[in-house]
Amino acid sequence: MNKRSKLEKRQGVYYPTKEFKKQAWINNKSIYRKGAWSTKRFWDKLARDLVWIKKWRRTFVHKPPYFKWFVDGQLNITESALDRHLEKRRNKVALIWEPEPIEESLSVDRQGQRVFTYYELSREVNKFANALKKMGVRKGDRVGIYLPMIPEAIISMLACARIGAVHVVVFSAFSSHALKIRLQDTKAKVLITADGYFRRGNIIDLKKSADAGLKQTEVEKVVVVKRAENKVKMSKKDFWWHDLIKDQSNVCEPTAMDSEDMLFILYTSGSTGKPKGCVHTCGGYAVQAHYTAKWIFDLKISDVFWSTADIGWITGHTYSCYGPLLNGATFVIYEGSPDYPEPDRWCKIIEKYGVSIFYTAPTAVRMFEKYGKRFIEKHNINTLRLLGSVGEPIDEAAWNWYFKEIGNSRCPLVDTWWQTETGGILITSLPGIGPFKPCFTGIPFPGMRFDVLDDKGKRCLINKEGNLVLRSPFAPGLLRGVYKNHKKYLKTYWTDYGKKIYFTSDRAYRDEKGLIRIVGRADDVIKVAGHRLTTGELESAISLHPDITECAVIGIADEIKGEVPIAFVVSKNKKGKGVIEKEVIVQLRKEIGPIAKPKQVYLVSDLPKTRSGKIMRRVLRKLFTGEDLDDLSTLANAGIVDNSKKIIK
Repeated sequence: MNKRSKLEKRQGVYYPTKEFKKQAWINNKSIYRKGAWSTKRFWDKLARDLVWIKKWRRTFVHKPPYFKWFVDGQLNITESALDRHLEKRRNKVALIWEPEPIEESLSVDRQGQRVFTYYELSREVNKFANALKKMGVRKGDRVGIYLPMIPEAIISMLACARIGAVHVVVFSAFSSHALKIRLQDTKAKVLITADGYFRRGNIIDLKKSADAGLKQTEVEKVVVVKRAENKVKMSKKDFWWHDLIKDQSNVCEPTAMDSEDMLFILYTSGSTGKPKGCVHTCGGYAVQAHYTAKWIFDLKISDVFWSTADIGWITGHTYSCYGPLLNGATFVIYEGSPDYPEPDRWCKIIEKYGVSIFYTAPTAVRMFEKYGKRFIEKHNINTLRLLGSVGEPIDEAAWNWYFKEIGNSRCPLVDTWWQTETGGILITSLPGIGPFKPCFTGIPFPGMRFDVLDDKGKRCLINKEGNLVLRSPFAPGLLRGVYKNHKKYLKTYWTDYGKKIYFTSDRAYRDEKGLIRIVGRADDVIKVAGHRLTTGELESAISLHPDITECAVIGIADEIKGEVPIAFVVSKNKKGKGVIEKEVIVQLRKEIGPIAKPKQVYLVSDLPKTRSGKIMRRVLRKLFTGEDLDDLSTLANAGIVDNSKKIIK
């Protein structure tokens, strides 16, 4: 591909260049007709590209609200992710690990086993799988994984899958209480953790958090990875990783798994109450992870793929582990913060490894923009050929900056919509087809039947906002239930429109080209004097202001209007509060109308966020309601909450 070619722009939307389109896996719109003509046949054909131990008897069975894919088929996902690549690309690099400390990064080499070929990764997975079996782990047992972004996190997941154990990954920044809830709910018998890890130059004592989280659980044994070399207390049930694998065989036969057997449970944190354990199964998830990674990122053998998501999130599962491996690609994982120790750390990683596909969150993009493009200009990041956005709707200002400054207007930018529940990306624009339009996620992935309905179940007209739903046959990777909680599963996903329609709880609308724009969660709708406004719509309008890098909008009760918006904004310039407030009000009036006028605008230095970059609007909302803020340990910047309290008062 001619890397100097700019994407073609027609009527406000972008299309891939002829060069990109020519080499793309998918470059013809007929793929959508094929997926729509017979969804079952479409996925049946795609599934054959994986390694199956036993062919399925029926492609899809639906007994609302439950369904099955590839019924009676048997496979082991690690055979498709590892074994089948060993014959032709055993010495190809599979995994590259970048530690946070710069001095360690410079000294890491292949002797340190921090770069793994497919052959090397396969051996390490087999050795740890044998170690787990020796510890008494059997098919169906749940194994907790409480690890930072180190190679052992990937190896642990694959080793569990190899022997049929169900992995339950818990984000390493979650508190001991959050860990305990997940271990108790799943009755995990083994936990895998580490002594510590590095974050912004500090050593985080993960073992201490793990020990606190183990209390009142059924965990029998704990595996500890020696990462940070910090002093930790080892009990009788604690075992060092390196001791366990030392004498293990590097050959482990894969366990045959039914297509509908559990592969993993991943919990959604939720805004209130107990987190939901989303159950994902072996067959459908593998097929969906394989093809979404291949087509959406145009993933080739020659690519170096970097998804900045932590392994503790579904993005980390599907696109920082399974998706790239199923396609025989090379991928990067990074231990630390992308702006540490300098704002251009992410640029250095792209340049160092020749990253060609970069997948990150809008929050990260806005952070890069805040630091300025001078950091980008210091590095050669021309190896990039495709960009992706994930985590939340990306506003127009951030989209344009990402596209022009990082992608140099030559890289297709695929915005992606999906959920922990869906297992993989379900709405986007395929890079070989397009179009790419700021703020609009794209078109449903081939074979997906999405709709936008009003509250009564009637299809919404073009540009009319409604509730986003998915119709049968559902995505093969869609959750099969909430772990041990049928009532929660039914109430959350299959009640609003009945047991045959999956309700995403997101608000959206379609434009004239069929492109879908996600405007926010259904529960993030603010009703101002009878008018429905979504927080995403308001935030997108505010973000168009050239001096504002980031914002969050919440709704609070009002005696006259019912609800009114409150805006928190982060500004590039040192303008006074009064100036910013007036300019935000003018901006909202210009983009939406007088009804969008916020009751108050607060100028803040930062917004409360998780380590994955998700803005915690519920924390801001509780500052007004007086509710208990609950556990703030998952925030990357918990101190900002106290600052916000002072500003509000």
